[in-house]
Amino acid sequence: MAAVEMAKTAGFVNFNLDLMFGLPGQGIEEAAADVRTAIALEPAQISYYQLTLEPGTPFAKHPPALPEDGLLWNIQQTGQAMLSEAGYRQYEVSAYARAGFPCRHNLNYWEFGDYLGIGAGAHGKLTQADGTIQRRWKQRHPAVYLEKAGSAQGVAGVETVAAAQKPLEFLMNALRLREGFAEGLFSERTGQPLAVLQPELDRCCADGLLLYEHGRIRCSEHGWQFLDSVLGRFL
Repeated sequence: MAAVEMAKTAGFVNFNLDLMFGLPGQGIEEAAADVRTAIALEPAQISYYQLTLEPGTPFAKHPPALPEDGLLWNIQQTGQAMLSEAGYRQYEVSAYARAGFPCRHNLNYWEFGDYLGIGAGAHGKLTQADGTIQRRWKQRHPAVYLEKAGSAQGVAGVETVAAAQKPLEFLMNALRLREGFAEGLFSERTGQPLAVLQPELDRCCADGLLLYEHGRIRCSEHGWQFLDSVLGRFL
């Protein structure tokens, strides 16, 4: 909260707050109080998402007692309603913004654009002139990164995205957007015709999971709630 006040004093009006829900011992009232506090700070965007216990972390090894699924759903629905009422439009699975303030930086990720990874442990994605997509990442440990920065050893690894993997990687990002993606963007970013998706795309539309309208492809309201299952059909 102090950081927000400092940012405002410095003249910033376009900033984001990250807010997790589903914390250990959290109920609807506690979660709603967090959302009210975030809204009161007047950020341009709020990232609102559920706590996930990532594999390989101390949290996953010794998991705390988390709210059960029914309560988590109620917490999420309550928070989303509060954000909507306060003028924050959900334009991505976990991103809510006031009119005119969706994060262009994040939209580039979700539209499968390229980006540079700068700093210790940073990841980047670059499309080469021949259409090859490479992911590369920097040395993770800050001391090692500083020692190797500016040399070839500063890059800890490089991976070429296989042609067969490009469609799914694209969809994993683009279908997170409420408005989905323009059909032409798929070919532009993957170098492949939309026809490679067509059979499963048609089945998902028939099942009410996806909508293909006016040259755009997006999840239906039902499909958006089960995005992982939708993506699984394109594996």
